[in-house]
Amino acid sequence: MNKDTVLDIQGLSKTYKNNRGIDNITLQVRRGDVYGFFGPNGAGKTTVMKIVTGLVKADRGSVRVFGYDVNEHYEEAMKDVGVLIEKAEAFEYMSGRKNLELAARLYPHLPNTRVDEVLDLVGLSANKKEKVGHYSLGMKQRLGIASAILSKPQLLILDEPTNGLDIEGMVEIRELIRRLAVEEQITFFVSSHLITEMEMICNRIGIIHNGRLIREGDIGELLQESGQSLETYFVQQIRAEREAANHEPAPIQYH
Repeated sequence: MNKDTVLDIQGLSKTYKNNRGIDNITLQVRRGDVYGFFGPNGAGKTTVMKIVTGLVKADRGSVRVFGYDVNEHYEEAMKDVGVLIEKAEAFEYMSGRKNLELAARLYPHLPNTRVDEVLDLVGLSANKKEKVGHYSLGMKQRLGIASAILSKPQLLILDEPTNGLDIEGMVEIRELIRRLAVEEQITFFVSSHLITEMEMICNRIGIIHNGRLIREGDIGELLQESGQSLETYFVQQIRAEREAANHEPAPIQYH
């Protein structure tokens, strides 16, 4: 494994009882990447991320984070990883700051200034005393990211961070990811079905469809290869996969 590889996924497969899952996923996220993991809803993005973070066990394959196998050395692998999967959870009767203070108890090594530092980073300083129940969806997402970066992770895994947000909220999250990549030197593994939104911040992408990784590469190379927008390229790849599937036996359904 290359020393610059932060996340190394090899041959990852998982089939659920309903025959949905992922099949033979292999990809690498390098230090400094903002890696966009793209695919239609239900393509298998969340399943991959749950396996990477130890929330689901794979049937086959391996995951290494910072060189550590997630199954064999889970604590070492996840020590420098921040995670926000599906949606941000918080105590709505407490303020944003109180929620982060509670989370900070898990990291006794953190300086007392870290809570206010991350609130400022995500743009919630003015709302830190407000109850989370009064937050907009975009503010709750930002609070979730604040919690994920509280421990100063080197890798941040975000599952659909702009899902359900309005245009302003999407822009806020996009700008936040860009800022954290620069100011906090965080490597990102970000899933989304909104390729035009993430194209503005990602330098590499992987396209997943029906549980299989159908394309991976640097955005610049893919754009040069296709000679068109990334959105058009993405749609063409998905349609080509679907057309190919129509000439083969019915595929397994994936989640």
